[in-house]
Amino acid sequence: MRGTGSFRKPPSADDDFAPDDADFREPGSAAGKRQGPSLKARAVALLSRREHSRQELFRKLAPHAESQEALEQVLDELARENWQSDKRFAQSLVHRQAARQGATRILSTLRQHGLDAESLSELGDSLRETELDRAREVWQKKFGKAPGDAREHARQIRFLASRGFSPELLRTILREADSDGRGD
Repeated sequence: MRGTGSFRKPPSADDDFAPDDADFREPGSAAGKRQGPSLKARAVALLSRREHSRQELFRKLAPHAESQEALEQVLDELARENWQSDKRFAQSLVHRQAARQGATRILSTLRQHGLDAESLSELGDSLRETELDRAREVWQKKFGKAPGDAREHARQIRFLASRGFSPELLRTILREADSDGRGD
């Protein structure tokens, strides 16, 4: 008769599946917590994908930090080593969005990421210098002709306004389209 399975051979030291001390630790104990990558390693991994603002990194790393002070220390170190830069983040975001978005929308996004007022002011000035040309390009790509009726006019205005272009620019673009004969 075969065995009932009540007898097991004791695990040997070279057995990969043998239980070790970590398998028997209390779940709430500090030694029993599973250790993941360090805060700095997590931050570098995030920054290797794309630029992040300090506030964005803080939000993403906070659940993994033991204390706010430790997180602030890591963020300070990243800024000191120039791995994280709010200025570089802002330039990257502007570069990605400038062709499709107006200054109002881009500045609003930057404000949500916690950039300081001085940086926003500088970026706002440079964005507004090219905003009319960018708005014309967006309008031309989407519509290409002046609105034929009030409903189409409202549709074009809504589209450009949702992209963050100012109402004055919208009126200018549609007036130019009407005067250029781009209408029906």
